[in-house]
Amino acid sequence: MENLIRELLRREFLSTPLSTRRRESCANLGDASHGKKLRRGTSPMVLISPSLLAADFARLGEALLVIKEAGASMVHVDVMDGHFVPDISVGQPVVRSLRKATDLVLDLHLLIERPERYVPEFVEIGADRIAVHAESTPNLHKVLGVIRAGGVQAGLALNPSTAVENVSDALGAIDYLLILSADLGFANPSFLPRTLAKVQTACALRRERGLDFAIQVEGSILQEHIEALAQAGADILVADSDIFPKDPKTRLADMIRLAASARQVSRV
Repeated sequence: MENLIRELLRREFLSTPLSTRRRESCANLGDASHGKKLRRGTSPMVLISPSLLAADFARLGEALLVIKEAGASMVHVDVMDGHFVPDISVGQPVVRSLRKATDLVLDLHLLIERPERYVPEFVEIGADRIAVHAESTPNLHKVLGVIRAGGVQAGLALNPSTAVENVSDALGAIDYLLILSADLGFANPSFLPRTLAKVQTACALRRERGLDFAIQVEGSILQEHIEALAQAGADILVADSDIFPKDPKTRLADMIRLAASARQVSRV
């Protein structure tokens, strides 16, 4: 099965017209290690950002320790309100506790309606990165500005059905673009192979316009997806259900090694 998935991903990548495929790395190689907090463009590998949503919520402290011991520098936290997506996850009290419990980079993904109502508080309680959805607010540029004004990296998240071209005018106002590779908030979502083309499009736009945003991908990413996503131009991959159910430290360490072998520069 893994070989079949890998072959399908390879065909998806190769079937994309050469004019839109990545011909060169999206940044120059640097020299930092995966386990340190990194400056933009200094890590010679794709970064893995483990998602706490897949961990046991009764043992989040243990999950943070596992993430750090495995060599990751970042932890991903999905904040869901039950409206923008069906599920409800964590809110400000949990994020505040996470900030006190770890020095890992706190990578927040706000899957909530009208995020401008809550962004200032998430900035205040210690988020390092905050992504808001283009589909969730009519005040996109304003909320991105508020995030950046607070000294936090601003991310723009896209649902699987939203094209990168639809937000092209906002790309100059972000630090990273978060592309969903599955429909989050639903039972058993599967990785969408067409995500590769979206990553390629984002990478091409970044290069053509001389921009410096990172490309992050989230949603049902397995080990066999890492190479294809890196080749397409992704810098950061959010890992979830492929890590935590069984032997998470080993699974995460394996994903980090695979990401390192891709030799892509991560722009954190």
